[in-house]
Amino acid sequence: MPDIINKSQKNIAYIGVGSNIGDRFNNIKSAENNINSSEFCAISEISKIYETEPVGYLEQDKFLNCVFKINTQLSPEQLLKFLLKTEKELKRERIIHWGPRTIDLDILFYNNLVISSEELIIPHPRMHERMFVLKPMCDLDSEYFHPVLHIRCGKMEENLKSEQTPPVEWIP
Repeated sequence: MPDIINKSQKNIAYIGVGSNIGDRFNNIKSAENNINSSEFCAISEISKIYETEPVGYLEQDKFLNCVFKINTQLSPEQLLKFLLKTEKELKRERIIHWGPRTIDLDILFYNNLVISSEELIIPHPRMHERMFVLKPMCDLDSEYFHPVLHIRCGKMEENLKSEQTPPVEWIP
């Protein structure tokens, strides 16, 4: 049984989701189903899905990106293990840094915690630089306050709009 904080406690986490291999939409739906089938996690909201250009390694197809808001009883470390297991089940392979993937599941926020360890950094350390994360995050909660940068997500998105082209909403 996973290490849990408290069975009656509901923690809120925001998960960045991306896919650019195979049936991208189905990969996201499979991740949604996997998370919702857990007895320790449930998705409460899903942002719009956006089609975005790759970042970092550019020789790959466009991504579909969204954000899941989840309720969880798992600790941040156990949530990370669960998400990595989900990625593996959905055939995620880590061959090229920032390369193509069937699914990518990143913890953006977990309550208002700040964690920095070898395995886990929360809030996600580069989210403020990535419109493909900020746009769907703001769909869910533009007023969410970043506990390290001391700025609301909507303001981060606004600041980034002048530097990056916003992602295009994808309608399946």
